[in-house]
Amino acid sequence: MMVWLRRPIHASWLIAAVALGVVMGVVWAPRLAGFAAGLLAAVGFMLMAFKVSRYWALPLALFAGIMVGGARAGLELVEYGAYHQFIGKDVTISGVVTEDLDIGRRGEPILRLGEVESAGVTLPGTVWVSLSNQDSRTNIQRSDRVTIDGRMSQGFGSFGASVHRASVSRVERPVPGDVALRLRDWFADSARQVIPEPAASLGIGYLTGQRRALPEELDESLRIAGLTHVVVASGYNLTILVRLSRRLFARLSKFLAASVAGGMVVAFIAVTGMSPSMSRAGLVSGLSLLAWYYGRRLHPLVLLPLAAAITLLINPSYGWGDLGWQLSFAAFAGVLIVSPLVQAYFFGDDKPGVLRQIFGETLAAQLVTLPIIAATFGMVSNVSLLANMAVLPLVPLAMLLTFIAGIASWLVPMVADWIAQPAVWLLTYMTESAQWLAGLSWAETELELGPWLAPSFYVLLAGLCIYMNRQTKGSLKDHNLVE
Repeated sequence: MMVWLRRPIHASWLIAAVALGVVMGVVWAPRLAGFAAGLLAAVGFMLMAFKVSRYWALPLALFAGIMVGGARAGLELVEYGAYHQFIGKDVTISGVVTEDLDIGRRGEPILRLGEVESAGVTLPGTVWVSLSNQDSRTNIQRSDRVTIDGRMSQGFGSFGASVHRASVSRVERPVPGDVALRLRDWFADSARQVIPEPAASLGIGYLTGQRRALPEELDESLRIAGLTHVVVASGYNLTILVRLSRRLFARLSKFLAASVAGGMVVAFIAVTGMSPSMSRAGLVSGLSLLAWYYGRRLHPLVLLPLAAAITLLINPSYGWGDLGWQLSFAAFAGVLIVSPLVQAYFFGDDKPGVLRQIFGETLAAQLVTLPIIAATFGMVSNVSLLANMAVLPLVPLAMLLTFIAGIASWLVPMVADWIAQPAVWLLTYMTESAQWLAGLSWAETELELGPWLAPSFYVLLAGLCIYMNRQTKGSLKDHNLVE
């Protein structure tokens, strides 16, 4: 046996192996059976792996994680069996709206219902619901409990079931309800009084992640230009807040900087809602912040599997086809792994400036998410790099100016129009840039991937990363979200 297999290994790599195994176990669970029976053995393998702490123990840790993830997902699948009795039948169900309303291709409102009940039976997971035309103007908000009537169909992705063209029979709004939602909507109304559309919606989207409030034309332009990620509640927004807090308060007190940053993360998640992408973004940001506070550095190859495993143990359905969860982790892998390796390979120890860093991170995120986007939408943006270079460096300033404009509209309405002018100018530049780039005839290209092309692409990309890492001898641990 090779000598290196008997060498000691740091416990963090065993944690990464267990976490990766959990992800694999959850994803494979719908296709395999019998995981739960081996849960006790998995615990034994895990304890053995951490006790010996040698390289040869990595497969033990990976296998233990697979068994744990499969067991957790298996329990979820058993619970999802409760939907079988309702599939194909007309049902009356009630549930809590978990996210802001979405709009379908035909203009119909789309709901995502959690805490679902039907005929006295409590159902797990989330149900996807599209409302009929007569309910297209129903005033429904996040956290409302809604009762709907319709025919239940099979679920898709991470949804346990779906109901198409449902009618709403009752809407109950809790008191005081979602306080963060009320605060967000109040601020959005204040900002719109001094910033015209569509600039106002873009600025509010930066601050609160409200993509679904964007005008349809602007939303389409941002999608084609590859800029949707800046108005979707995601890790980018949290990265801005965490780094801003560190720069403002770290010189005064490390504890103060970490506390303020943590408070900002919690507040932002409360405002935007706990979507799959936000659960991932909040967890990654929180773990990175804790590591920074205690003087530790989490290697991206440990951080990402660990965050993925935790989110899947909480909600295994994220791993069964939730596009937001998949794109979120893929983009973060590009930013935390691929981009630093490319920068080190081509520029050595020369620390990148703002533009070079944005270019590298955008290119890396696009590369890693390309197969997922192409397989899902069949289209890829050709102007994304140019659009991100033109807009991304100014997003933190746009967030600040929009916040100032919204507060001014409330505090000093007599002069708020003047105070809001910088925000109007900057946001207008951003909206017009996105619309102009999206309007180019070559802005996007159709791209279809065969069943083996996407895995081959990721194998090739992983090989290139290994090669660049060996050539540069750099430490990915030095690249994190906080600094």
